[in-house]
Amino acid sequence: MPAAPGENLRIDGDRLWDAIHAMAEIGPGVAGGNNRQTVTDEDAEGRRLFQKWCEEAGLTMGVDEMGTMFMRREGTDPDALPVYVGSHLDTQPTGGRYDGVLGVLAGLEIVRTMNDLDIKTKHPIVVTNWTNEEGTRFAPAMMASGVFAGVLDQADVYGHTDAAGKTFGDELERIGWKGSEKVGDRKMHAFFELHIEQGPILEAEGKDIGVVTHGQGLRWIQCTVTGKESHTGSTPMPMRRNAGRGLAQITELVHDIAMSNAPNAVGAIGHVDVYPNSRNIIPGKVVFTVDFRSHELDTLNGMVDRLMAQAPKLCADIGVEFEATIVGQFDPPAFDEDCVRMIREAAERLGYSHMDIVSGAGHDACWINRVAPTAMVMCPCVDGLSHNEAEEITKEWAKAGADVLFHAVVEKAEIVG
Repeated sequence: MPAAPGENLRIDGDRLWDAIHAMAEIGPGVAGGNNRQTVTDEDAEGRRLFQKWCEEAGLTMGVDEMGTMFMRREGTDPDALPVYVGSHLDTQPTGGRYDGVLGVLAGLEIVRTMNDLDIKTKHPIVVTNWTNEEGTRFAPAMMASGVFAGVLDQADVYGHTDAAGKTFGDELERIGWKGSEKVGDRKMHAFFELHIEQGPILEAEGKDIGVVTHGQGLRWIQCTVTGKESHTGSTPMPMRRNAGRGLAQITELVHDIAMSNAPNAVGAIGHVDVYPNSRNIIPGKVVFTVDFRSHELDTLNGMVDRLMAQAPKLCADIGVEFEATIVGQFDPPAFDEDCVRMIREAAERLGYSHMDIVSGAGHDACWINRVAPTAMVMCPCVDGLSHNEAEEITKEWAKAGADVLFHAVVEKAEIVG
């Protein structure tokens, strides 16, 4: 078993904090956050700044055909597989300064601190910026890591379009970040990701560190309720086939399904399209997406089964029709027990309060977990708020998370000397 680093080894919290806010100057939002969506000019500028910082720290860059950046610090053993650490630099259209960015720049800070202290490791360390984790401009989320792990098809996602009809592949090439390296060819000794929690649990419990044991699985079910468009003023109530009423009943069903599986599951309807969406026409069709999540596979599948069994009957009882298709899914990942142990022991060694936690959001680590030993560290965020320009963390939370990440990464990479 690799030796654990000494408790005196800690990153420079001020330098990390300064880097986060320097990156935030690129693609500023209108309310203090960021709009640095994937494969935009702002994304390209953020990548160039990250590249500059990494090369100043002595790292060498590789870029794959999905645009993912791999910044390598050599180890003493040329045959040893690298330890990867990172997250993403792209943001939501109204995103915060920390979602993803913290994990990438904490990886850079680990290298900077190793340079300061002249720490050498047997295994190389590769700081990684995964392309299009957010999936906002081009669906799906976690796109590049999904292709890397073999769960998404590269040729297919190249053809995905944004709201303006531009394709991901064309835009990646346009901004100059389509690399030549084949996606997924790299082999990993392990992968670690630091992320803000994006939920309220750590702050509410007064904990510095979340030791992520599992990620939530997800099912997105696109549903269509079909009725009959008719005039709201002249159609008698008993003769209406109101698709909107079907939506209302299924909304309550989804809530009931999630509540009956709490606290180990969540569910809601987010995206809704109503047709024809006119003030004086009874809806003839409603298309909406149910989002179910759980870290227990049987629970997740059971929620879907119950929706599929009960929703058609609810709709038939009011004279409308129901159809549904699963349009997004991944099973709940259980992170590598040894990597999780390293994170937990690092928090204890450094004196940070901690608790085991399940990630409520998807992350690149969830896909990479399929091809390499993987684990995640989380730090609190104020009020659990994320995907919002008001997203906030403290410098102390960022430092604590990066300290724990530092210890786990260098322990896995094996300090030499």
